[in-house]
Amino acid sequence: MPQQKRVRFKEDEQQVKNLHHLESGAVYGALLVVVGCGLLTSYLATRLPPALTVGDLERAPNAFIAERAWASLKTLNDLGPKPAGSQANEVLAYEFLLQEVQRINASKHDSQHLEVDSQTVTGAFSISLLNQSMTSVYRNVQNLVVRLAGSDVRQHALLLNCHFDTVASSPGASDDGASCAVMLEILRVLSRRPVRTRHTVTFLFNGAEETMLQAAHGFITQHPWAADVRAFLNLESSGSGGKEVLFQAGPHHPWLIEAYARAIRHPFAHTVGEEIFQLGLIPSDTDFRMFRDYGEVPGMDFAHIANGYRYHTRYDSMDFLSLDVLQRTGDNVLALTRDLAESDELAASDLPVGETVFFDFIGLAFVHYSASSGRLINLAVVVLSLIVPLICFARARFDDVLREVIVGLVGTVFGTVFSIIACTTIARQLDFFGKSMTWYTNTHLILGLYCCPALLSHCFVYLFLTTFYTNSKSNLSLGQMTQARLVGVNVFWSAVTLAATVAGYRSGYIPMVLLVCSLASSTLNLLFNASRTHRAWMYIHLAGQLPALLWATNFYNVLIALFVPITGRFGGSRNPEVFISLLAAGGTLLCCSYLIPFIAQLRKMMNFTAKLSAITVLTLVLACLSPLGMPYRDESMATEPTPQRHYVTHTFRVFHDEFGLYKSTDAGFFFQEMDRNTRATIEEFVAPGESLTPMRQMDSCRAELFCALPFYSLWHQMRFNNYWLPGPEPLYDNMVTMAYLGTEQLDSHTQRLVFAMEGSIQSSIVVGPKEGVQLVGWSLLDHVPRPAKFGGREGHFVFITHGLPGKAWNVTLDLRYDQPKPTGELVDIVVTTKFWEYHHMHTPEFEQLLAKFPSWSHVVPSVALVSVFPL
Repeated sequence: MPQQKRVRFKEDEQQVKNLHHLESGAVYGALLVVVGCGLLTSYLATRLPPALTVGDLERAPNAFIAERAWASLKTLNDLGPKPAGSQANEVLAYEFLLQEVQRINASKHDSQHLEVDSQTVTGAFSISLLNQSMTSVYRNVQNLVVRLAGSDVRQHALLLNCHFDTVASSPGASDDGASCAVMLEILRVLSRRPVRTRHTVTFLFNGAEETMLQAAHGFITQHPWAADVRAFLNLESSGSGGKEVLFQAGPHHPWLIEAYARAIRHPFAHTVGEEIFQLGLIPSDTDFRMFRDYGEVPGMDFAHIANGYRYHTRYDSMDFLSLDVLQRTGDNVLALTRDLAESDELAASDLPVGETVFFDFIGLAFVHYSASSGRLINLAVVVLSLIVPLICFARARFDDVLREVIVGLVGTVFGTVFSIIACTTIARQLDFFGKSMTWYTNTHLILGLYCCPALLSHCFVYLFLTTFYTNSKSNLSLGQMTQARLVGVNVFWSAVTLAATVAGYRSGYIPMVLLVCSLASSTLNLLFNASRTHRAWMYIHLAGQLPALLWATNFYNVLIALFVPITGRFGGSRNPEVFISLLAAGGTLLCCSYLIPFIAQLRKMMNFTAKLSAITVLTLVLACLSPLGMPYRDESMATEPTPQRHYVTHTFRVFHDEFGLYKSTDAGFFFQEMDRNTRATIEEFVAPGESLTPMRQMDSCRAELFCALPFYSLWHQMRFNNYWLPGPEPLYDNMVTMAYLGTEQLDSHTQRLVFAMEGSIQSSIVVGPKEGVQLVGWSLLDHVPRPAKFGGREGHFVFITHGLPGKAWNVTLDLRYDQPKPTGELVDIVVTTKFWEYHHMHTPEFEQLLAKFPSWSHVVPSVALVSVFPL
């Protein structure tokens, strides 16, 4: 019988397995701690301060009163959808805001000076996303601009911005009515103070944000007050309620983060949010871009991200908001406004520049430092997290320690690799069997579907290494082996931290915090000489892991809450299962990497893995065969609706020949594929004999510029898989026309085509020069942006928004060619008129089609007229 290894401290007579093996209850207790930390961080993420009412004014006369802001929000909400150009937006919403500002002006303190300006603005700019550029044209869009004068004669100003327009079919309570209501209340509070702020505070209520950020561009480039703006706070939403997160700051102005740290009572800010947004992983944009790029003004971008299911749907209403949401946002923005309006930085001519690392710890503390300091901090933590725990092994053989460190590193690396393989394999199989997005409503299913398999993969790797690579001749006890393997985990996270730091990603602070927690426990073990004890080192390690678990589970909760709803507007060409499975695998690694090495100390290791496997199988059954796996819910099925999005456009297309004469027409319904299950939903009500044709397989896609389809959002519709269903003609009573007026010969190789544009409705133009022809100039901008590419053709896409109705206007196109071109061989032009919220144009057939969608669908209907002609 082989001799059993014995430990080398006081209880030398006891066998290793009796001292260091763990019972099954230990691992289940650890999992409960992980789940408990997740529940705690989830609770803290939703905890909001109590709302103040008018009754609190006597004790807090200078406080933000959520009840007053709520009353303003109710009026905006009750107006319903307010797309730019609609009566609800251009008249009703605008007049309400103007009346509220006038009431505030009437009740202001005598020492305050308030100015109001109604801006109606026309302009154009180019914008690029996803490597495709377009030209945005706006005519007669409206801004309401209010200036609360400061005491400083130099007129430096802080800008607060919101938008009161909405997308079609959504009342926009959170996006962005709540922000406008918050700004009205902040204006009311500041205007009633007996003392002016040092600097002027300008409030911009802009009326065309959902149409490619147009009204903000009009303000920052054309309004006379824009020249005074030295910083801005942009209030936005990509969800409905919850905490507002600071997800963009600067850029390169650390003093803004310092002001945030001074002023904010309830911090929620992360550098990683800024990097995620700037990488384009979130399919949205904000007015921050306009102020930054066209005004060269630094600022901060805030948005609510909770319940992104309701973003841009009928559920973005007051029914799903609370006064507490307004109170939290109002408290923070009011405090930050006061701080910046009194700050020296707003008047300084030479401010320090540079990038900043910033983050909050579960909303309880806020940390910030420069990016250069962050690199030094990361490097110092990496070095110490490797050196300090190794000092604890000073009396052990180096070869034995190194072997176990390598086991820990290899186990973490291969555990990560196999967890990704396992999770993505399950994801692809679920998608193959038509069970995509079963976790969309019940996100807890992700724990069983992907987190358990990810954890199992790590466990099996460690079991394999423990079985085949344990050194029976090692002088290390089982507990010391585990400690050495934890050093291997440190090596892994050190490599991740260094890689992120070298690549220039400031979000390297995420694994760095994990290393800090491990370093803290290692330091305590060293100070108390606990590394050679039976259990004390373990308790110290687990105590150090509590803040790490709170940190990691908070990230998991935030990323799941952010990205799961986004998969509902992800398009159908990408598999959301793979994306979420990778997110779950990463979250599992982040949360459990410092606990997994303890599996080697379990007495019944296979018992634990068998139970994890059973949980995975049970979750798969529930997801695929029970109502829990149904992705979508309406308000009758759940208190938190999770609708499926659909955009359906009743389209009429008119084709002309090169002489402008009628050639042919057709009509049908154009469906935009918003998520992986869209086509399956649509196909359920396609009648026998009808043909649902993928957009790229249409005859017009082979023959016409940009398929001659009603593109309104260039990037989404070009990327998504859209569908065409033939149908009857829609009703329409007017349209945008681009009348050809004639040609001017500028030189032997350049012609100027002149057109008259009529119609004050949202529209788009695609200009596609034919082979051998180039668009070298036009009247829309002083330059011609590079063309977008689609279906093998290049075209210049122009998006046009009208706020208030306007007169006809001329457009010129300058086309250059090497050889003279016959009629019809110079350029193709596609003009689209898009009618949002024109319900009187819905035919009975269109209404019948819309009625076929399930109750858990959110359908955005529209009517479009497409006119195609070559010149």
